[in-house]
Amino acid sequence: MSAAKANLEALPRTLQVVLALAFLALALFPAIGTDFYVQSVARMMILAIFAMSLDLLLGVTGLVSLGHAAFFGLAGYALAFLTPAGEPVSLWWTLPAAVAASALAALVIGFFVVRTHGIYFIMVTMAFAQMVYYVFFDNKSLGGSDGIYVNFKPDAGFFDLDHKLVFYYFTLAMLLLVYAFLRRLLWSPFGRVLAGIRVNEHRMRAVGYGTFGYKLAAFTLAGGLAGLAGYLFAAQGGYVNPELMGFHTSAHAIMMVILGGMGNFAGAIVGAFAFEYLLHWFKDLPTVGAFNLGKHWQLWMGLFIVLVVVFARGGLLGAVERLSRRRGRASAAAEEERVA
Repeated sequence: MSAAKANLEALPRTLQVVLALAFLALALFPAIGTDFYVQSVARMMILAIFAMSLDLLLGVTGLVSLGHAAFFGLAGYALAFLTPAGEPVSLWWTLPAAVAASALAALVIGFFVVRTHGIYFIMVTMAFAQMVYYVFFDNKSLGGSDGIYVNFKPDAGFFDLDHKLVFYYFTLAMLLLVYAFLRRLLWSPFGRVLAGIRVNEHRMRAVGYGTFGYKLAAFTLAGGLAGLAGYLFAAQGGYVNPELMGFHTSAHAIMMVILGGMGNFAGAIVGAFAFEYLLHWFKDLPTVGAFNLGKHWQLWMGLFIVLVVVFARGGLLGAVERLSRRRGRASAAAEEERVA
């Protein structure tokens, strides 16, 4: 099986139909969901954007970053610092400013980290993220460990983000735009070079590609998209703290990408929704005797992800693709027997 097929870069028609129906369901969900669930799904969509930004590194370029949450949190803090205490601030300049701040941080950090490979890359990204984390955690003028409140949602002018449904559909629009952009990028010459770097970076250098520049560009773009997600997260929740930049946030994003399936961006969306749903489901498990099942939700989540990795290569999306392919072969065989 080729690397492209293994990563489901070319989505089968069955999965394309499933994804189209899923996006349609997201568009119709507010008509049947309560405010609580509408807000929860909006949060899942924001995390799906975050997971897709990481998938550009992890699934497409083959770079395992344990510090991606730094760019997610930086954009949230940018919104908090740019929002005055007594009035909302314009969406139309703060959103680009926050994304640019995250992208600039990714460019500076990436200039150093993309020179490393393998386990060294993983450790250096985590080290830089922890440095950023402690800059905010230890500095009271930046909010310290208590964080900062964002008292107003950004002012979008002709539509009101304070309205839950408006914010929901704005987030859905951002999710669709990011997905369409990344899918187009995947099949562009730039995207094909990134995929080549994932498969064999030495060979890409041998044929004349400057892999350092391509990896740095991917790292910067991924940081900017993580910043978009962080901005929306801060706008929705109205609060930011250093935990947004912590190791656990980066690890959760990696688990989302692995859970859904790497290298196609649709898997990152599926993984983000599945991870958030399972997280709440495991936390709500009952107490059996003297053992509180919900208290140990990390154990059940870890076991579930191990099972997905072992028995569902390519994540949940890959499992669905293989199941549909088997059903298609079975239907074709049954049709041949009927005709015979």
